[in-house]
Amino acid sequence: MRLHVLIALLTCFAFSQGASVAQEEIGKKQNDKVRYDHYAVYKVKYSNSIQRQLLLQLAKRHQSFSLWHDSPAEIHLMVSPNAVLEFEQQLNRANATAEMYIANVQHIIDNETEANTKAASAFGWTRYHNLAEIEAWLDEILATYPDVTEGFIIGKSYEGRNIRGLKISYKADNPGVFIESNIHAREWITSATATWFINQLLSSKDDLIRELAESHDWYIVPVLNVDGFVYTHEKDRLWRKTRQPSSTSSCIGVDPNRNYDVHWMENGGASDDPCASDYAGPHPFSEPEIKAMSEYLGSIKDKVNVFLAFHSYSQLLLSPYGHTAEEFPDNFDDMMKVSKAYADAVGALPYGTVYDYGSSADILYTASGSAIDWAYQEGIQISYTVEFRDTGRFGFVLPPAFIIPNAEETLIGIRALLDECRKLGYLDLK
Repeated sequence: MRLHVLIALLTCFAFSQGASVAQEEIGKKQNDKVRYDHYAVYKVKYSNSIQRQLLLQLAKRHQSFSLWHDSPAEIHLMVSPNAVLEFEQQLNRANATAEMYIANVQHIIDNETEANTKAASAFGWTRYHNLAEIEAWLDEILATYPDVTEGFIIGKSYEGRNIRGLKISYKADNPGVFIESNIHAREWITSATATWFINQLLSSKDDLIRELAESHDWYIVPVLNVDGFVYTHEKDRLWRKTRQPSSTSSCIGVDPNRNYDVHWMENGGASDDPCASDYAGPHPFSEPEIKAMSEYLGSIKDKVNVFLAFHSYSQLLLSPYGHTAEEFPDNFDDMMKVSKAYADAVGALPYGTVYDYGSSADILYTASGSAIDWAYQEGIQISYTVEFRDTGRFGFVLPPAFIIPNAEETLIGIRALLDECRKLGYLDLK
């Protein structure tokens, strides 16, 4: 079916359903939850910067469009049912082509909810868990493995929640690995993978996993953006930012991964619009979650050799820098060797998942004020964003059936990454 015919049909259907128009966030509220009935996600391909800018103008219309993915060759854009004609017109202006990836976003959210409901009630990895369930599980882990685990709190969120982490250490003088997860609230696969990974480090009998667990000290924060994460479970599944109100706008929240004091707001790598999904905040470290994270990680940075930030989606391993594609870290060649080891190990698994790699600004987009750039600036020379599954079929609403396959890939990838780090001398004690 040709795109303009499909769009016209969708538009007629949307109007027949009485789609809502004006509201603070994209989506339609019903029963106190934001719904995305007949919102569609399109993969839009372009070939030059002029086309890209025309398409990204749509993303500034926050009530009707939401940017899900941006790369040098394509964007993924969620379009409200009342904006499909405007979308088609802008496509024509840009002379770009579009393919529908997701026909009805609410449908995949409902499927996820149904799968979560049908799964076993005990904590596990056949469904996604809310913050209270994750924290109760962390308490059980601390009680079950008191000799090798230690809980820590990096600080409090804007709404007063503790931001909890877990340290796993089997012996002294191990190199340190810090894992930050769920900085973006809607990326549920990240905290699910982090908790599965913790469980493997503590309970697996596999010799290779035991060596991985016991040869490193692990600092893992399963949910960094606790307020936003709770909001995704209770109000809006696709919420991304923190929950601190703006003093200059009715829009709420900041992109926490644009709020670090490192090349903040440089080169268009974040927005100064409080309604934008990549709003950098009024100033660096304006968000208590990021201020606390920077202070905690800064206090132990001499013990940390590797920093990993879990994200979704795109299947990428991204290294510094995010603020520019014109400059690269001094050890960039080594970083690419480490990235290749991760990608090769994951690709060799039966799933056949393909990971690309490179610097954030070079293979994805300019992103200033990010966690990995800040960690690198603080002297952690191996610092990566890991963008998990998939490449757009489900996007941020990855079905629970993919939790374990994604987590297995992550474990194998991290083991290969650390093996290569060791060969290159990056796991020597500081």
